[in-house]
Amino acid sequence: MEIKSYDLPEKLDEFIKFPFQLYKNTPYGEFWVPQLISESKKLFSKENPFWKHAKIKIFLAEDSKSCRILGRTAAIIDRNFIDFHNEKCGFFGFFDSICDVSVAKGLLDTVKKYLKSEGMHTVRGPMSPSTNDECGILIDGFDSSPTLMMPYNPPYYIDLMERSGFKKAKDLYAYWKSSHDVPYERIVKIVERVRRREKVKFRFFDMKNFKREVKYFKEIYNSAWEKNWGFVPMTDEEVDYMAKALKPLIDPRICHFLEINGNPVAATLAIPDYNFVMKKLNGRMGLSGILKFLYWRRKIKAVRLMALGVKKEYRNKGLEVVLYHEIHTATNRCGYDGGDLSWTLEDNNLINKGIEAMGSTLYKKFRIYEATL
Repeated sequence: MEIKSYDLPEKLDEFIKFPFQLYKNTPYGEFWVPQLISESKKLFSKENPFWKHAKIKIFLAEDSKSCRILGRTAAIIDRNFIDFHNEKCGFFGFFDSICDVSVAKGLLDTVKKYLKSEGMHTVRGPMSPSTNDECGILIDGFDSSPTLMMPYNPPYYIDLMERSGFKKAKDLYAYWKSSHDVPYERIVKIVERVRRREKVKFRFFDMKNFKREVKYFKEIYNSAWEKNWGFVPMTDEEVDYMAKALKPLIDPRICHFLEINGNPVAATLAIPDYNFVMKKLNGRMGLSGILKFLYWRRKIKAVRLMALGVKKEYRNKGLEVVLYHEIHTATNRCGYDGGDLSWTLEDNNLINKGIEAMGSTLYKKFRIYEATL
């Protein structure tokens, strides 16, 4: 086996397509969701403004005789993270490997060596490529497919990480909530009391004023998550780039703002779970793929609540409960069976207890690993 390093776009096609090979004809292929190859290529392209403040080097583990790819990963250095947290931390991401410790360790040791040569003191991951994208190793909840922009991997990845010298940095939680559950009477009373006391106005996302709504959401997002572990404020270009990608997927009936005195102070961002559709396309969007997409998108029955935030100056007023109640009511009214609320930090007790109080069940856990260089 040989570990080879490449600068993009060299070997990008092989890098992106390796998981298709890895999961083919395996028990895990039932749950793994192939993403569109064209969209994966955009993630690595200069179109993505993340790379204006970050750089990446990709690594492939190749069989010395057959040249067959056995694993992949990438080393990522985000200057904005380093500046914001004042921490010389690099990341590994896009990790996939056959069930062979020598392959995984070879890849991760190479990442460590590269990041150390770049002056980093710590390596953390997987971040693919940041906390605003897919991150973490699935450590619990292998019996169902991931929702949109969440990862999936076989259980043996846990052993590969630990035997490669990595330890837990932080766990991330994903909850499931059925939209058919009747809201608890006490929750309804709390919502009504908060509405009256705070004079809260509720409204849906206005697609006709999309740019304005994105601006509002960015302000709430950067305020609400400012102190969260691993958080880095998104640049205006990054927000616009993500908004453009998500716009065709948004169902405005399940995206909300709360306003006080005409000012948006809290928001939810929920997206129909298009991974349900992605499973039908096998990574490609040709003519037949478009027809499949248009057909299967009408049959999506789940959503992913990607973000729920309240500006810091409006916390501890009960607005979170109002948002939870409204997203539950909206998903039921729109015909969705339920939704994934992810991800939250394991030690964010206030948020986690609130989610559980609404009748949600912790059904998946993901782990961020780290090692000292």
